[in-house]
Amino acid sequence: MKIFNHLAPGFSDLEWEMVKHIPEGGNWKNIPESVPSKRLEQIRKSGGRTTYYGRLRRDKPSYTISTYFNRLGNGCNLHPDQNRLISIREGARLQSFKDDFIFHGPKTSQYKQIGNAVPPLLSRVIAESLEPFLNNKNFIDLFSGAGGLSEGFIIQNYNLIGSVEIEKHFFTTFFENHGINKNGKFLHGDITENNVRNELVSITDDFDVELIVGGPPCQGFSTAGCRNPNDKRNKLFNYFVDCVNRIKPEIFVMENVPGLLSMQKGEVINEIKSKFEKIGYNIIDPFKLNAEEFGVPQRRKRIFIIGSRNKIRYKIPEPLFSENNNDLPKPITVKDAIFNLPPLNAGEGGMELEFNNEIKPCSSYEEYIMGKITFSQFYKSMVVNETLI
Repeated sequence: MKIFNHLAPGFSDLEWEMVKHIPEGGNWKNIPESVPSKRLEQIRKSGGRTTYYGRLRRDKPSYTISTYFNRLGNGCNLHPDQNRLISIREGARLQSFKDDFIFHGPKTSQYKQIGNAVPPLLSRVIAESLEPFLNNKNFIDLFSGAGGLSEGFIIQNYNLIGSVEIEKHFFTTFFENHGINKNGKFLHGDITENNVRNELVSITDDFDVELIVGGPPCQGFSTAGCRNPNDKRNKLFNYFVDCVNRIKPEIFVMENVPGLLSMQKGEVINEIKSKFEKIGYNIIDPFKLNAEEFGVPQRRKRIFIIGSRNKIRYKIPEPLFSENNNDLPKPITVKDAIFNLPPLNAGEGGMELEFNNEIKPCSSYEEYIMGKITFSQFYKSMVVNETLI
């Protein structure tokens, strides 16, 4: 059996000295002051986040997987019972990517691809909630990244017909997982260029596009902070609006970080809503979802902005998992997500590993992530198991 992207970073001698002192659920506070580190000295003086130099707990969801989960001091990225950082594949599982989703490019890019992604199972619930309002399931993904947002819609049997991504390795991962052997337009290019947008828009000659999704980088909002007015990033959101205006899908979905809601005391979000309203879209009040409440074994928050050409009675998705509601299954834990993967030492692993023995799932989540059951089967098993308990 093959496992892809299962490799763990190595440690320096100083990091080894730190790691051995950090218990499950522990952090920088467990590292003795006798361990020499200027960064730790600064953290102790200022009071750093409890996730710094952290080790995950097996019985809880992970903290947010960032683009630097290959670094010891940047978050809570230590494996619960192995003295190493989580592997790339384990990071992908904690983001809810299935094992057959392969990440390409240099390791540094793979960490960014995973850390920047929308968890597919969080995207999936948005896809499910929009099904009653669409005539077909053809969709396009702008600022597609490695494909987490698209993956969630594909889980719900949407038909991906186009995408745009500027980062070379992100695009390669997206295309290898989503674009090969499919008709459509999957573009590695700059959405600010007219020829790129024109090519994307030409897809309407062959397809009736009902949906556009995407997550423009937060730097692209013109009122957010003091930036160089000539910086193209300040205009990225305008190109999202332009594509929606020219393609005219029935619905669009934009996702982003929760901080967007408070940028410039709300001016940014008002600007977004205003621009979409000017091109004829009805905007649902932006809302925030917690990934752990929708099957993702990770504490991660995202906001969603949804607009429709016709007014719809949209219902914000309600949690499927909860730590406090006894009528719902408990959130998926780190143990549920990664504990059946072959053990590694720090610095070990590889992009493609062959194992003689079959890797058996130890949880319903692992069954799902390995492609042995569907999401519906996974969730049904969680509901049944919680009821029996």
